[in-house]
Amino acid sequence: MLTDRPVLTDRPAVSLDDYTERARAVLPPDVWDYVAGGSAAEVTLAANRRGLDRVAVLPRVLRGVGAADLRTRLLGRPYAMPVGVAPMAYQRLLHPDGELALAAAAGAAGVPYVASTLASTPIEQIAGAGAEIWFQLYWLRERAMVRDLLDRVVAAGCRALMLTVDVPVLGRHPRDLRNAFRLPADVVAANLPDGRAALAHAGAPGVAAVAASFAPALRWADLAWLREQVDLPLVVKGVLDPRDAVEAVRVGADAVVVSNHGGRQLDGAPASITMLPEVLDAVGDRCQVLVDSGIRSGTDVLRALALGASGVLIGRPLLWALAVGGQPAARDALALLAAELTDALTLAGCPDPAAAGELRTVEVR
Repeated sequence: MLTDRPVLTDRPAVSLDDYTERARAVLPPDVWDYVAGGSAAEVTLAANRRGLDRVAVLPRVLRGVGAADLRTRLLGRPYAMPVGVAPMAYQRLLHPDGELALAAAAGAAGVPYVASTLASTPIEQIAGAGAEIWFQLYWLRERAMVRDLLDRVVAAGCRALMLTVDVPVLGRHPRDLRNAFRLPADVVAANLPDGRAALAHAGAPGVAAVAASFAPALRWADLAWLREQVDLPLVVKGVLDPRDAVEAVRVGADAVVVSNHGGRQLDGAPASITMLPEVLDAVGDRCQVLVDSGIRSGTDVLRALALGASGVLIGRPLLWALAVGGQPAARDALALLAAELTDALTLAGCPDPAAAGELRTVEVR
């Protein structure tokens, strides 16, 4: 774990990218690679950025719009902006306060925090950090463990359940293999019995401890069973093919997240933003559609909204802020994102996030 961290600058960050470089300077190289890396040749990791940059938004003018109001509704609940904190494992690897700090920052920003099954803090503690919590579920081999997790999620007062469906096995991460990356002894999967995923994650030595816990043959019937177990909004995360989005809605999903897992699973899969329009066309207004993977700015959020998304999940930039300065830096990063999105919507002639869906987009090569 990191304790004493040098202060790199007293200048405030002016973009989320500022946190990226500052985090790189304070983190051990193997931890940096663990978070920053993707699977295999990292083709999909790079595609996420290229895909977003190809989306140009046509602004409207002379519409009498003042500063945009970011308030929105996700899964039927009001939030301060159409952004959620993506589920990310082992946040105590980045800062001793880990999930508690990032959840508190989300609460201050008025956005949902998605707690991971592989969080390094128990869900009961995260739920008391001040944010509305959605719980992200990895399907475990032992259904009794799934049932136990569901009971804890409900008891903790979580507002939604998000099933990640793109991890039948963990992607192979060459950076972690080269670094022989291992989690420190005090960073464990706190929601699993005995932290049974504590040895490693994402292709590192000892990954069998994680892989042995996951069910590799998840089926639509399992999703239907899950829908029957919990009276919470159900989100299916990790959808790229429109046919899967349609099936998720048929089984009872309230929302889907168009996602390639931040480029950490199947390398060569398309950018999430590239598949977003097809998924939206397929499901229509039958469920909300969110998108993640590569979101780095308010302009990126505007791009997603203009294509029709209800909102986005943002991940790595908030981990970098967490690494740099714990809860205060993560809170500042979310405030910066809100300021950027306010500017982007206002400049595009949109009074609110819903109006962004009326904008035209152009693909730029």
